[in-house]
Amino acid sequence: MHDWRRIFDQNLLVPPHPQRARQPAKESTAFHCVLKWLDGPQIKQGVLELLSEVGCHLRVSLFDVTYRHFFGRTWKSSSRPTEPLSRQPARIVFNEPLYFHTSLNHPHVVAVVEVVVEGRRRDGTLQTLSCGFGILRIFSPKPESPTSTSQDKRLRLYHGSPRALLHPLLQDPIEQNKHMTLIENCSLQYTLRPHPLLEPVFHLLPENLLVSGLQQIPGLLPAHGESGDALRKPRLQKSLTCYLDDVFFTLYPSLEKFEEELLELVISDRFREAGSPLDFGALEILERRLCVGVHNGLGFVQRPQVLVLVPELEVALTRSASFSRKVGSSSKASSGNQALVLRSRLRLPEMVRHPAFAIVFQLEYVFNSPSGADGNAASLTSLSSLACMHMVRWAVWNPSLEAISGRVMLPLQGGIQSNPSHCLVYKVPPASKSSEEVKQVESGTVQFQYLLSPEEHPDIPTGNASGPKAERRSFRKPPASPSNPPASPPQGLIAPQDSPVGPGLSLSQLAASPPSPAPRHRSAKPSSRPPGSPAPSLVPGEFPLEGRISHLEADLSQTALALGTSAADHLQELPFTPVHAPIIAGTQTRSSGGKLSRASLALLQSAGFPEILDANKQPAEAVSPTDPVKFSPQKEESDCLQGNEIVLQFLAFSRVPQDEQAAPWPQTVYFTFQFYRFPPETTPRLQLVELADAGKSGSASLSHILAQIQKDGSFDAGSPGFQRKYLVDPGFLRPGEQCWFARYLAMQTLQIDVWDGDSLLLVGSAAVQLKHLLRQGRPAVQVSHELEVVATEYEQDAMVVSGDVTRFGCVKPIDIRTVVKGQLHLTLANVGHLCEQRVGSPSSLPPSRSRVISNDGVSGFTGGSLLTPGVPRPVKNVVQAQKLADVDSGLAALLFTPPRPGARGPLGVGQEGDAVRRRKLERMRAVRLRECGSEPGRRGLGALTQQSLHAQHTRDLQVIAAYRERTKAESIASALSMAITTQHTIHAALGAAEFFEFALRNPHNAQHTVTIEIDNPELSLILDSQEWRYFKDIADLHTPLEEDMFHLRGNLAPQLFLRPRETAHIPFKFQTFSVGPQATAQASAELRSEKDTDARSPRKSSTMPTKHAKVLFRAGSGKPLAVLCLTVELQPHVVDQVFRFYHPELTFLKKAIRLPPWHTLPGAPVGTSSEDPPLHVRCSDPNIICETQNMGPGEPRDVFLKVASGPSPEVKDFFVIIYVDRWLATPVQTWQVHLHSLQRVDVSCITGQRTRLALVLRGTQTVRRVQAFSSHPQELTTDPRGVFVLPPHGVQDLHVSVRPRRPGSRFVNLHLVDADAHQLVASWLLCLSCRPPLISKAFEIKLPAGGGRGANKRITYTNPYPSWRAYRLLSDHPHLLQFKEDAFQVGGGETYTIGLQFASRQRAGEEEILIYINDHEDKNEETFCVKVIYQ
Repeated sequence: MHDWRRIFDQNLLVPPHPQRARQPAKESTAFHCVLKWLDGPQIKQGVLELLSEVGCHLRVSLFDVTYRHFFGRTWKSSSRPTEPLSRQPARIVFNEPLYFHTSLNHPHVVAVVEVVVEGRRRDGTLQTLSCGFGILRIFSPKPESPTSTSQDKRLRLYHGSPRALLHPLLQDPIEQNKHMTLIENCSLQYTLRPHPLLEPVFHLLPENLLVSGLQQIPGLLPAHGESGDALRKPRLQKSLTCYLDDVFFTLYPSLEKFEEELLELVISDRFREAGSPLDFGALEILERRLCVGVHNGLGFVQRPQVLVLVPELEVALTRSASFSRKVGSSSKASSGNQALVLRSRLRLPEMVRHPAFAIVFQLEYVFNSPSGADGNAASLTSLSSLACMHMVRWAVWNPSLEAISGRVMLPLQGGIQSNPSHCLVYKVPPASKSSEEVKQVESGTVQFQYLLSPEEHPDIPTGNASGPKAERRSFRKPPASPSNPPASPPQGLIAPQDSPVGPGLSLSQLAASPPSPAPRHRSAKPSSRPPGSPAPSLVPGEFPLEGRISHLEADLSQTALALGTSAADHLQELPFTPVHAPIIAGTQTRSSGGKLSRASLALLQSAGFPEILDANKQPAEAVSPTDPVKFSPQKEESDCLQGNEIVLQFLAFSRVPQDEQAAPWPQTVYFTFQFYRFPPETTPRLQLVELADAGKSGSASLSHILAQIQKDGSFDAGSPGFQRKYLVDPGFLRPGEQCWFARYLAMQTLQIDVWDGDSLLLVGSAAVQLKHLLRQGRPAVQVSHELEVVATEYEQDAMVVSGDVTRFGCVKPIDIRTVVKGQLHLTLANVGHLCEQRVGSPSSLPPSRSRVISNDGVSGFTGGSLLTPGVPRPVKNVVQAQKLADVDSGLAALLFTPPRPGARGPLGVGQEGDAVRRRKLERMRAVRLRECGSEPGRRGLGALTQQSLHAQHTRDLQVIAAYRERTKAESIASALSMAITTQHTIHAALGAAEFFEFALRNPHNAQHTVTIEIDNPELSLILDSQEWRYFKDIADLHTPLEEDMFHLRGNLAPQLFLRPRETAHIPFKFQTFSVGPQATAQASAELRSEKDTDARSPRKSSTMPTKHAKVLFRAGSGKPLAVLCLTVELQPHVVDQVFRFYHPELTFLKKAIRLPPWHTLPGAPVGTSSEDPPLHVRCSDPNIICETQNMGPGEPRDVFLKVASGPSPEVKDFFVIIYVDRWLATPVQTWQVHLHSLQRVDVSCITGQRTRLALVLRGTQTVRRVQAFSSHPQELTTDPRGVFVLPPHGVQDLHVSVRPRRPGSRFVNLHLVDADAHQLVASWLLCLSCRPPLISKAFEIKLPAGGGRGANKRITYTNPYPSWRAYRLLSDHPHLLQFKEDAFQVGGGETYTIGLQFASRQRAGEEEILIYINDHEDKNEETFCVKVIYQ
């Protein structure tokens, strides 16, 4: 008993958070963690001097980041002395194994490791000091968990105590929080991996309990050898069966008085809650239950059994009588009932002879009130009609190790002390001066006879699953109520381990009331439980079953749910998984986590790639891709080198070791990508040149380097690689965009698509993080990456339905797998440059200043434009007269052109040039006449000339007067309109809302109702005050905000009321979802021609169109008050991810793209709540259906697309924009989707058998040399095979042969490419539907694994035909099975022996190899199956 109590008190657990506990139960996963050593612990020298016997140990606790809740039990390692290492020890070795298992499989459930130093003060007391802590991630948000490997990992430590994690400012990801400070040069080396060997002993270890491998677990045998780690390969002790007979309980002072007092306290408790008296006789005891189970000090070994107890005098009654009685009305008949009796024998097969193994007895009472306080029948929802359960007593019996049989009497316990079920228990009699003998029985006793049988019994008690693991699994999943929420366990209580709901179908199940709408609160007096705590029988994982005491055999939750919805008038939609399986966003491409090996670096260095130099012609600083990056926006802004020259250097592309089923390696490749908002880039075709020294060196990954192809088709291996540069300087960036560019480098990844330069097929995609391009004050940086090129294959298999199809996540019809195609060697660099001071234009103000546009004094009217530009003005609107002929060209044409005879009206403006020429000639003649006018004889001519000039001037004045009268109204209106017009320019990107306010001032002394007219649908007023407030908050704008500002009149323009001389701020939002004529990198699917290396300068941004919008503010009289002319300069947007789909033409593409957790998205804000915000999606194409649904907390988010594909070979490009704010202000993700429409060809075939078909080729305008390429050349071949001539306007057949190697449905791409121009002539999408063949014979063979020698076997085949036949042999695994002869001939009825050569493989397991025996037409005759077991 003392051993059990000691172990029980030392292993009390804190339960998980109630919100986490109410989530659906999952399979528990076991883990093995080894804490190896601690490097560089920061121990202050003063602590070492003040304390003696200083030691260091580790503490590990489980922590829920979402709810900021510690749970489980803190594990403490053994202490390691630090006296010999008093001068800041470099390493403290622990090497302690740690084991645990948990079903809380969530990335936010972590382990917190704390480093603690302890020592003794001078007075002898123990002093502990926290020296930092680390966060150990157990589960990963990625599909593949990082805990699957056993490699050593390094845990970085932070300053402070783990209590800091309880602060609300520390949200996930905690490691990136600004309040967390890393300890320099201090880390903990550890390993963490799954430990499946722990699963058979789950029943001995409670969930979320951290235990050391050196700790003795009751029920396990000690470990072999000197390691002492009993949990590494745990071994169970031999169990025995315990039989209990003649079990009865005696309560003090008598059963009748005990139950009367219990009923009085329950009634008084209900009186406090309801506020109205309750009839004493209305409350009844529905059932007395006994829960019995074996406990090893840590938890119940198996689910406790539940049995019904009856009073002693009722044992003789018939079994059909009721087991419940009204205590208040039957006191006379039950005066002799002094005991509660168990009428059956109890069998416990899980007992073990161990000091910590004990049998726990728990006595529970179930109450129910069938009628209300007024004596009438209560309604189904009345609180007084609900059942409740209380534990009143419990006892523990720890048999001696030598005991076999006997009789035992145990005292019952109760009150506030801890118990195995970890719930509050009914009070015990108050302490008195009674003797110890009286105290032993005043709380009651339990008596029984026992028999311990060492023999094993194969049968298992009713209701238990087979095996410890299955029992534990059913034990962890109690029945749930369909409507009640799970109860929240009190914070001060210990975690309930395994509360019983056992076998035994009693009357309480049949007479149970409906579940309660609200949890019941009990009095603290009868149950020693504070008000507001949940019912004592509730445990984590269970729901409050106040009115329905559900047992193991009867789980009526689904039945109750069905009955509750049967009366509905309308059909209810069931949650259903779409048939298009989701694509995980961000997993199509992966970036390598390691750096290049030294052998690869040596090969690249010797290949002669151009060196990257900084502005001072010095080599750029090389950084490792595995080094952490510390991003400081202040350093980037204060950098004197504001120009960033981004260099992308493509070095090499190598294939990975694959089996023979892989596609042939391409000869040439090219790449497509888009950096920042530059135009999408398509590189020239690059030749793959094999390295001569690749096989000799230790670098197996680097085999081919890239070389540029000349115009004549040759390549120069002496200047390898391809380089592309982008210059990002203040001349390219908009005002305030520098910080956004730095944020782009810090958080985004660059996706690179790799294409086969000959077949124009997509090889795969790679992604590289750009964070290492942050210079952080350095002149230049460069980083070399080795990226995995991954191809995503969609294989549509037969629909496999598991579970209930009406539940979420049960149908998985499509198999999506990724294949690593090769490795791309890439160097990225950022070279800083000095930039001249940028001259800012008046139309591009910083965003903080250009949010408010005013029409007061800012207009296009500059005093009639009569001043010379650039001359300073002492007074505002000062004018200077100019000649009308110099201002108006039309008037000049009229003045200086003599009227033709009979011509009326002014001349056309097109004759302006001739008029100016004649005017100059007239001036020259007038000068000559004046010079000769003083000569004798010429005075008469001069007078005539003066008279002619006077007549001409008179005519000019008449023309000017007529012209002014005609254009006066138009000129005045234009000048007045210019005076009230405000010009403004904004820069907008796709999907991003540009917010600004227009300060409209009423210039009149009268009030006006202003109508706001907008001519561009992409510019809109913000009518909702909440939306307005949201945009003002994110813009940090503090202008006035008004509710109900606009008067809306249906589809008419909104109106605004303005008082005299009042100024109102009117909010506008410009947001575009249309894509301009941006260049696209569609060189793969469209007709593609060769590109020169310097075809265009990457310095220029994409050519985006300029949009215009005009807003007219019109008064009630119809006259305009103000005009806003908006110029929108569209900027190319950032693309976060590119999706490329190949789909049959003229059909609908339906895809679901699954989002990762939203806080991991690059555009998500930091420091917000960990709960998923509402998700909104928009598409750039209004004809595409794009939507998302909120499936509830914890469920994944899917973006559904439905796109209509066009005719082949059309490529449909569109963008999907994702928001996490309800006003669609700022996108967090922008996806670019390419949909290639191909000609569909359906092929039905049999695995291993050749199927032939013909495709029609139609010639183009000219003669072409073409060649056919397939994405699966091992399964699909064409005839002609090589290059052939396609005549112009001709029709020719392309013969296709398909022989699939595995069954199922999948897609195969077929391209017809111009071999000279490398253009795509035609493309097809072959939809293969492959059926497996009928297997006639099956064999089995065992081979050793590990790469040893294979085996030679023989099988026989008999020709069933009466004549000679020729056969061919094929295998679906040619790398594992070869034939001595691939073809043979055999006579009619004769038998032929087939020689088989089996190859070994590295890993152990089983493999089924099919042998196809085909005839001379390559049709399958028979198929043999050989099951190979590699041991």
